[in-house]
Amino acid sequence: MIHIADASLFIIRKRIEGNIITVPSVFEELRDENSRTILELMNVRIEPPLQSFKKKVKTKAGITRDSEELSDTDIDILAKALEYSEREETVLVTDDFAVQNTALQLGIKVMPAGQRKIKDVLIWEKQCIGCKRRFPQGDECPVCGSPMKKRRKSAGKSG
Repeated sequence: MIHIADASLFIIRKRIEGNIITVPSVFEELRDENSRTILELMNVRIEPPLQSFKKKVKTKAGITRDSEELSDTDIDILAKALEYSEREETVLVTDDFAVQNTALQLGIKVMPAGQRKIKDVLIWEKQCIGCKRRFPQGDECPVCGSPMKKRRKSAGKSG
């Protein structure tokens, strides 16, 4: 089994068995020497994500509305997990709920590093705090100009 690892695995110093892969941007996120040492001791392979998989991730994140929450590093790690999941059994190790949500929507198995796993797969929308109308995206209501807040549109069990 392949484990695609987010920075949280190395920050909390969790040890897992098997092949572990991460992306260059995760390595760059690791500021303290202890986290980098754990990464090296676990013989982690560092591989850049392929652009074609990054595009697939961005498309799915746009549909779920997680795109506003995902960093470039999140997209990289999701792309790498998607790439490997198409070839062999892969688990994405992350504590980030937006990353977990997008991964599950992409059919990628997830395992939290130290926190709990998300319970529901979510799709988000925006709701105006003034007129209460709902829209797929945006920060300002196109009808009344009030700010909009992110809210749950639908959910399914994460399995």
